[in-house]
Amino acid sequence: MERRFTGAGVLAGLIAGLVSFVYARIFIEPQVRLAIDYEEERSHAESMLSGEHAHEHEIYSRTVQENIGAGVGTVVFAVAMGALFAVAFTVLWAYVGRRWPAADPRAVAAGLGAVAFVAVIGVPYFVYPPNPPAVGEEDTIGARSGAYLTLTLVSVALMVVAVILGCRLADRIGGLWSGVTSAVVYLVGVTITAALLPEFKEIPGPVMDGDRIVGAGFPGQVVADFRVYAIANQVLLWTVLTVAFVALLGVMMRRSKTSDRTLAEVGA
Repeated sequence: MERRFTGAGVLAGLIAGLVSFVYARIFIEPQVRLAIDYEEERSHAESMLSGEHAHEHEIYSRTVQENIGAGVGTVVFAVAMGALFAVAFTVLWAYVGRRWPAADPRAVAAGLGAVAFVAVIGVPYFVYPPNPPAVGEEDTIGARSGAYLTLTLVSVALMVVAVILGCRLADRIGGLWSGVTSAVVYLVGVTITAALLPEFKEIPGPVMDGDRIVGAGFPGQVVADFRVYAIANQVLLWTVLTVAFVALLGVMMRRSKTSDRTLAEVGA
């Protein structure tokens, strides 16, 4: 059964990755293109000030990057998330199914999808929202990536603790209050973690020549649109992944019931 769960997770991730890529190609790519255009204009303005003209040659064309590169990256990420989702579900269901035999695995999978999204994407995106190309300082890329990874790992660990705590308290204080308690523990933990991590404000301002503006700052609307589309894309990816996994679970459950009936008839 564990192999079937893994297969379902990989297939669900593949479906989610393809849907996510189509969405990104339609909505996010235009924002990326605007950001790259700004980066070129800013580079030209800075070159005019310094008198140095740098000529950069792309190893891969934009067409290759936005189609093949983005497509492969999105699908591989989604498949990996699907596989990890299946592993997490297998572990969770082994506990929940044994403790509450009447529980529906599809409901457990749906709940897992929700908490996984919050822990892996929702909280890290809220604290460190994604930026389009041309936004960010080279000197702080490593620090920002490290802070984002730290927050993600802590968020996942706290969510695991919260889920375990909720399951342990469910029989004592009821499902509602155990859920509230777990949520409070998680939120307090991630709030403290976020407060301890550094802040980064990296939106490029205008290029100045003394008191004269020779290049505009990064368009705030592009940043806002990019972030909205980016989080919407992740919501779409995790929703499709979860729904597809739940649907595949339903198929496996029906096949299992059919197999059990067949064995019962043969035994009779």
